[in-house]
Amino acid sequence: MRVEIWSDIACPWCYIGKARFEKGLAEFAHRDEVEVVHRSFELDPSRAKGDTGLVIDMLAEKYGRTREEAASMEANVAANAQAEGLGYRTEGRDHGSTFDLHRLLHLAKARGRQDELLTLAYRANFAEERSVFDDAVLLALAVEAGLDADEARAVLADPAAYADDVRTDEREAAELGASAVPFFVLDRRYGISGGQPSEVFVQALEQAWKDRPVTALTAVGGDAASCDTDGSCEVPRS
Repeated sequence: MRVEIWSDIACPWCYIGKARFEKGLAEFAHRDEVEVVHRSFELDPSRAKGDTGLVIDMLAEKYGRTREEAASMEANVAANAQAEGLGYRTEGRDHGSTFDLHRLLHLAKARGRQDELLTLAYRANFAEERSVFDDAVLLALAVEAGLDADEARAVLADPAAYADDVRTDEREAAELGASAVPFFVLDRRYGISGGQPSEVFVQALEQAWKDRPVTALTAVGGDAASCDTDGSCEVPRS
């Protein structure tokens, strides 16, 4: 079974939702038969590289709130994150374009290190004083995740590298009706929106597993000599 997760590193509920999904997956009996694929989604796709600002200021402007009200909103999200055992800084975090990080995540996917890089990037953005909108930090995270430094540096230097992969993910999200993240898709049959409690993911995984299509085999060539499960084997006649 395949689970695709559309998310953005700037989204706190994606950070929380990933932890809750992983808790649910750990309780799922067939977890070893589940392939998890992370897909790109930008909350602010028009934001230019290098255009960064404080999260509190962004929230106040976006929702028409005072800085104090925006800080209270952040504190509420932080409480949810901390309830999942996640670190969360409510002050000093910045906000910017996540396009380069999504491109790096596609490189990581190609090298089998996607989840490692995503986990490190979430931690850097929400729990540590490391800006994921700085190329030097992105390069350091890529190396920590097990990627080759020169290859990661080349991707960051080339705006076209993996750009089509990011846009394809975003186009598919739109086609599936996803207008917000996190968005979880199970076998392209079930969709889950938002950072749901872990038990919701357990239920969804069990339902998707139960309802997964089973392909019937078409017999070719008729019957031939074989052995039964009790060990009896047919003896060919000469």
